[in-house]
Amino acid sequence: MTELSFPSLVRDDLGRVEALLWMRSPEQHKAIGVALDHLVGGRGKRFRPTLVLLSANLCGADMDRAVFIAAAVEMLHTATLVHDDLIDGSLMRRGVETLNTHWSPGATVLTGDYVFARAAYLASQACNVRLMQCFAETLMDICSGEVQQMFNGRGSRVSRREYERRIRAKTASLIAMSAKAGAILAGAEEEATEALRTYGERLGLAFQIVDDVLDFVADEETLGKPVGSDLRQGLVTLPLLLFLEAEPDHPEVCRAL
Repeated sequence: MTELSFPSLVRDDLGRVEALLWMRSPEQHKAIGVALDHLVGGRGKRFRPTLVLLSANLCGADMDRAVFIAAAVEMLHTATLVHDDLIDGSLMRRGVETLNTHWSPGATVLTGDYVFARAAYLASQACNVRLMQCFAETLMDICSGEVQQMFNGRGSRVSRREYERRIRAKTASLIAMSAKAGAILAGAEEEATEALRTYGERLGLAFQIVDDVLDFVADEETLGKPVGSDLRQGLVTLPLLLFLEAEPDHPEVCRAL
């Protein structure tokens, strides 16, 4: 089975997820609606909701409830990107201008908060207390990883262990939750749930490491943002760590750090 064939297994349910992502509340301010259209219209790969649906399908979960969790996971991911872009001062993502390019920091933060709340609402529609607990724990992990990244910036020495802890919290935690969500929803055995969580976590770690490498070697069109953004922000990633281990006293590195 090829990589491209996996989404085809849950294509119809992905369509239902997409409809939930585009659903709007008549009570919301029109500016929030415009922002949501911009964010959802960015059309990412929908990798995380696909993982939720595949997990649910594999474990025999109720797919009517799984689509809500899948949409919630994508909304949560979207909210983290809104805050990430503001914190990093990023003006482009996937070749599209970020929300903070045109909006004030306050408006951007509040919109991100709204998307977080929307994600929590969608998750609640699955009517599963354990999943809501996992959802909250994952959000705490993501925030913890983001704070760690802020305090491990330029001027600080970061070990491989600290780097892995950061990307496990900031990136891998949500992918791990996506992978185990279907098992939780289906009431699967703990062994199966843990196996899916481990798979998702390792997939998430690999995903972030590849992204960190691409920041050095990809072109801007492929990356969807300026190349070398992490380095310019003083963010220590695995490629830089490996270089520091090989050339700890390199004058350019010492000056940059």
